[in-house]
Amino acid sequence: MSKGKLAKFADMERYENVFQYPFSVMEHIPFTMQGRWHEMYFHNQNPIVLELGCGKGEYTVELAKLYPDINFIGVDIKGARMWTGATQALKEGLKNVAFLRTNIEIIDRFFAADEVQEIWLTFSDPQMKNPRKRLTSTFFMERYRRFLADGGIIHLKTDSNFLFTYTSFMVEKNQLPLLFRTEDLYHTQGLDPDTQKILSIQTYYESMWIERGLNIKYMKFALPHKGMLEEPDVEIPLDDYRSYRRDKRSSKTTAK
Repeated sequence: MSKGKLAKFADMERYENVFQYPFSVMEHIPFTMQGRWHEMYFHNQNPIVLELGCGKGEYTVELAKLYPDINFIGVDIKGARMWTGATQALKEGLKNVAFLRTNIEIIDRFFAADEVQEIWLTFSDPQMKNPRKRLTSTFFMERYRRFLADGGIIHLKTDSNFLFTYTSFMVEKNQLPLLFRTEDLYHTQGLDPDTQKILSIQTYYESMWIERGLNIKYMKFALPHKGMLEEPDVEIPLDDYRSYRRDKRSSKTTAK
């Protein structure tokens, strides 16, 4: 039997690698580590990489294992899920991993300018009905600019045709430097060594989607500080399948 939610929440309160600052807390308590993650937690000057919407934290932990000289922080609001990755990181003694439980809408309150080098978005909710909530929308990308190094890299790994297409249009519309793009990650030849490394990481649900015959899509692009970001004005077909616990919940066939 899996550990209950209350027990997991109790663990999270005492875990040294977990910081819990949901919006309700941030209204009253400032985050004193902003701009001081290297000094106060990691105790090194290695690059910092975020995984936003990390879920159970599987991907954050596996990235940390692959790249011991990089610091990784998994971010999500669901503490009971995050417990899995946080517990694993502690048991395996991974010092280059932390978890931040908060709302991604206020992510810029936790990091100072140029403090983060890369962002991973792994199987994010495509938010087909609400562009503002998409993690590659101008709403979020402007926030990323406040703490991401100039030209910092954003990785998107997804099973969603809708989110991948939307992000592709975002990159094209705003002339963001596209570093790599494939609509079928596991059947693409000639991948560079770093991209080949990520093939060794599969979350539980990613494995399920691959078994269902869904292509896993991946792209990485740079986000310069200069230039006004604009939303693409284009209709995109909605995903024609239900991903895990997702429903397009609309009678329409396309959305912007």
